[in-house]
Amino acid sequence: MLITVSGPPGSGKSTNAAELAARFGLEHVSGGDIFRALAAERGYSPVEFNELAEEDEGIDRDLDRRLYEIAKERDDLVLESRLAGWLAGDFADLRLWLDAPLGVRAARIADREDKPVAVAREETERRETSEKKRYRAYYDIPIDDLSIYDVAFNTARWDPEAVLDVLATAVETYDPDADEGKHPVDGVRYDF
Repeated sequence: MLITVSGPPGSGKSTNAAELAARFGLEHVSGGDIFRALAAERGYSPVEFNELAEEDEGIDRDLDRRLYEIAKERDDLVLESRLAGWLAGDFADLRLWLDAPLGVRAARIADREDKPVAVAREETERRETSEKKRYRAYYDIPIDDLSIYDVAFNTARWDPEAVLDVLATAVETYDPDADEGKHPVDGVRYDF
């Protein structure tokens, strides 16, 4: 089974993807981890690297190509990134989108990265603006279109254990034969 977990920064996608992978004995691959490693290798913060990617589309295309190949070649995987649901296309069995209001996400990021909430909020807004612009320009992906996801969940409304329980229930009760039609991205291939 290939499960994708997507959502904006601070939505809980990394935490929940890792927990789902552990619970179901699946491998976990994080696009964010790959992106942050690429940024660090080149001496940039993730925000700076996002903005550099606006000028150098090779950064996104390299990362996205890697994620697409992982989705195509592996099974028994939780693939987590902002675009995982889009990039995995018809390889994905179940697509999950996690979200929370910006203020909640900024507070989570501030806590995780030990920085003021105002700084985390400003950086998050810059990052999201940059990513949205690039996804549309490179692949014509409207990141705000949630119609491709099987589950869209506001992680601010429940505690972390309850969120994980709901997501695990979705995985456990998933019935691939109940799907009457394809997702809008099935069969779509991107030019990386």
